[in-house]
Amino acid sequence: MSDHIKIRQGGADDVPAVLALFDGAVEWLVSQGRTGQWGTRPWSQNPKAVALVEKYLTTGEPWIAEIDGEVVGTVTLTDGPGGDIIPAADEPERYIHLLAADHRRFAGRGVGRALLAHAVEETRRQG
Repeated sequence: MSDHIKIRQGGADDVPAVLALFDGAVEWLVSQGRTGQWGTRPWSQNPKAVALVEKYLTTGEPWIAEIDGEVVGTVTLTDGPGGDIIPAADEPERYIHLLAADHRRFAGRGVGRALLAHAVEETRRQG
């Protein structure tokens, strides 16, 4: 297995893979005794989480990280916070949503770092 991380544009077809990443994240958090943020239920079994992933992968700018053709991480960029939590800014802004990497099998491989670097690159490229 190589460590070459390929980042590609994502979309609605990636919903199952992104849900699997978050299911893995929940499983890992539970194994660490950290249930406060996302609870104990897999995202793929939570209708609100499924709807959230579907929303961001179809209305945001989703990016998918792959190693040897396998989905190992994701990040979605948007121009707004995606809700009423944060007021709109008076200047251009970008928000990161749905950042996740497969911690179980790809920890320490730089997936999260590559996704965040790509997010910065894309933001700069788009002005």
